[in-house]
Amino acid sequence: MSKWDGIEEFIAVATTGSFTRAAKSIGMSTTHVSRSIIALEQRVQAQLFHRTTRSVRLTDTGRVFFERCERIAQERDEAIALIGEQGEPQGELRVTCSTAMGERFVAPIIRRFAMPHAKLNVTIDLSNRIIDLIAEGYDLAIRTGHVADPRLIATRVASRRLYTCAAPSYLARAGRPARVSDLAQHECIAGTAPTWHFSDGRKEILHHPKGRFRCNSGSAVMEACISGLGICQLPEFYILPYLKHGMVELLLEDFQPEDQPIWAVYPQRRHLLPKIQKVVDCLQHELAAAMS
Repeated sequence: MSKWDGIEEFIAVATTGSFTRAAKSIGMSTTHVSRSIIALEQRVQAQLFHRTTRSVRLTDTGRVFFERCERIAQERDEAIALIGEQGEPQGELRVTCSTAMGERFVAPIIRRFAMPHAKLNVTIDLSNRIIDLIAEGYDLAIRTGHVADPRLIATRVASRRLYTCAAPSYLARAGRPARVSDLAQHECIAGTAPTWHFSDGRKEILHHPKGRFRCNSGSAVMEACISGLGICQLPEFYILPYLKHGMVELLLEDFQPEDQPIWAVYPQRRHLLPKIQKVVDCLQHELAAAMS
């Protein structure tokens, strides 16, 4: 008996929630599927499903086992695709990105990328949490800043500019900072970034913003800034529309930081997969243009 026996049937039952539907999905008889699951449970010495006359549900052990088996099956299919499908993207593509950048730019680009590839299933998880791609089974992340994990490959796909600004009403009330150190005397509206970045042309200068208002939404920070609550630093796509209409003014332009790189980050062992190569190429061609 092969150690793989029953895995395909187990994944099918866990996915469909039914022995009958599982059998139909893999072209086997219900009897075969049922016997395969029983044999698998005996081999692993654990119950994988709660069975009633009306439902089939994974046990806690079964759920953990399913997550691992599903990932293994996916990687098997990807390995076959790598040599057998002439470079066509297919299988599951799981992507994570920060919420704001994902909603505005990344999700639309990947949606357009997926449309002509009928064999590709896409899941996009928009979250400001730094996800462990390997441990949580993700194929790709779009990130800014330094990527230090040696298990990952980072390809630069775009860059973004940070601007510091405030509303005219705030500046009329509190004055205009001339140096980065002056920010300590001002109300700063903090977002997700714990530090603000500046440069004097020779070295980077960091400022830790302090103020009465903090929010993990860039849009909410921008609205607070427009209302006159204080000074903020955000990526250009938040600020430029309001700057054009005079609703905010740029500050500390002599201390403008260098543009931040935006990376497509993916596990080393997946870098040759067609779905990874081609979606990264797509992002390189489209993301910078979309953000400008």
